[in-house]
Amino acid sequence: MENLHYKKEIAKLSEEPDFEKKGDEFFLKHPDPQARMEWAFYRPSGSHPRQIEDEDVFVSIMAFNHSRLGAYERFKRLNKKVIKDEKLRVKIRNRSRMLFRSLVDDDFKELVKVLKLVPEFKDLAIDQVINGKIWNDIYADPLAASEFVKLVENRLDEKLKTAIIKRLMPVNKLSLKEGRKYLLFLIEIKDNLHPFIRESFRDKFDKWVNRLQIHPLQRIVLQKEIKKLVSE
Repeated sequence: MENLHYKKEIAKLSEEPDFEKKGDEFFLKHPDPQARMEWAFYRPSGSHPRQIEDEDVFVSIMAFNHSRLGAYERFKRLNKKVIKDEKLRVKIRNRSRMLFRSLVDDDFKELVKVLKLVPEFKDLAIDQVINGKIWNDIYADPLAASEFVKLVENRLDEKLKTAIIKRLMPVNKLSLKEGRKYLLFLIEIKDNLHPFIRESFRDKFDKWVNRLQIHPLQRIVLQKEIKKLVSE
């Protein structure tokens, strides 16, 4: 924002006890897009959700970048012209990257919702899956991971495959009881899992069962159950 025409008005309002309420009353429907844009920048609790929907693309961009809403709610409200225009999308790229980093660090459920809503951001999502560090112990929900694979299937090279596998629940340190419980859960939902996800878990469980100190007959039973993951 090169010209902060309304900065004085905002500064004057900031002295009021109900600053944000009065600011909303004055700025949200202001006829000048510059006023609405500056309010999106200075509003104390982040831009108002309605501002992301603003008919002026630059107000929408400012509001998107300064919102405190979650990723899905932001992208749902974002002016459609911003979504469709690559030159405009660049102006929200840094904020979008942060949002997708958070989505990828979660269980993939909201990630899938966002990508179905704005497939134009698929490249950014893939980049974060591949290059984003794993910061926590939250792993991709198998069903959501399957949906994600379907959405990026035409980009599923070895690099992306490896990155997705890292986002799935690691089973190598699970006890016999824990591992079998999770295995049976996956078998129960396998018809809704993408073949790549099923095969990935089959490989994980093959390594897991070979590490267990169990009776040979018990191992055979487990190996038969593991095969059910990929059998029709």
